Amino acid sequence: MIKDSIITFLWSISPFGEAKVGIPYGIFQDLNIFWVLFISIVANILVFPIMMFFLEHINRNLLRWHPYRTMALWIARRAKTGSGDKIKKYGFWGLIFFVMIPLPGTGVYAGSIAAYIFKIKPKVAFKANAIGISISSLIVWATTLLAYKGMA
Repeated sequence: MIKDSIITFLWSISPFGEAKVGIPYGIFQDLNIFWVLFISIVANILVFPIMMFFLEHINRNLLRWHPYRTMALWIARRAKTGSGDKIKKYGFWGLIFFVMIPLPGTGVYAGSIAAYIFKIKPKVAFKANAIGISISSLIVWATTLLAYKGMA
């Protein structure tokens, strides 16, 4: 149980899956469904302060390195053209909606980058990301439970 809980947490904090992978993993490992939801949401919420620290401190130094700057500018352009107009127009609510969609390319990592690019105040961005990822996690959790119960 401890090993599967840690793996669920790591998948949920990972940029390669977030809670979209952590929740199904935990449920299919027969962990308590409410425990899975809890640790997945907590892990995903922890992404925001980590990303903001990275963007505000480490990112500035890495931008001096040409390959990193090229990649960072590509990600920033993609974030601006994807849902950027909605986030810029609707601010807090647009960020919640963007983060809550349980699809690849959305989530707290993308939401943190969008908040940084559009200069949304960190406290406001944190709340929007926390609400959005909680809703997204509930959607993934319910969908996974329905699929899992249907298979059993």
